Amino acid sequence: MKGLLAFFLLAFSISTQASCVILIHGLARSSSSMETLEESLIKEGFLPINIDYPSRDYPIEQLAELAIKPALAQCPKNMKVNFVTHSLGGILVRQYLRAHEINNLYRVVMLGPPNRGSEIVDKLGEVPGFHFINGDAGLQLGTGELSVPNTLGKANFDVGIIAGTRSINLILSTLIPSTDDGKVSIENTKLEGMNDHIEMPVTHPFMMKNKKVIAQVVNYLKNGNFEHSKNL
Repeated sequence: MKGLLAFFLLAFSISTQASCVILIHGLARSSSSMETLEESLIKEGFLPINIDYPSRDYPIEQLAELAIKPALAQCPKNMKVNFVTHSLGGILVRQYLRAHEINNLYRVVMLGPPNRGSEIVDKLGEVPGFHFINGDAGLQLGTGELSVPNTLGKANFDVGIIAGTRSINLILSTLIPSTDDGKVSIENTKLEGMNDHIEMPVTHPFMMKNKKVIAQVVNYLKNGNFEHSKNL
């Protein structure tokens, strides 16, 4: 009986919130990396769509179609559509929105996105094994003018960005000339046209599981801003 009651309370919460949240994981990760975030969004009354896509098998242009079209099909037509992305996932959203319009798009939150690329790709892209581990998409994430992130233009949608300031990979961090999360510098997470940006003491691989990051994600989805006054 308690389980049935919880189901109906959850269904009511989702219907009143009327907001679908598509979760898009990062490079060489899976939907399991977004499960903590998914569970938190359910508790907050959102309808999360946590998708898997073969991030190492195709270039960004194909991955955007493979990941986002099926996810959108799972969002009820009367619901607002939001995205919460990690790393490469944010670039897929930008790529998709360059080619498609989502009429009921509401808000986007990006976690550690390489919006201006990463110096790691510049310096290690030609090292044997890099392509095997990171695939075609990984090679497209450099900082050059012709890298995919730098050809997608400014944001014409409501987006808030969370950048990490801590690293657990000090070797990779030596390749990045400023404060970073182990993969992407704070500066390179930024995107022209963004609505809000916040720095948090978290690392690239684990930021999506951090309780304080999740609280900021929820606040942005609900209110359109981060809580900069919070003691992070």
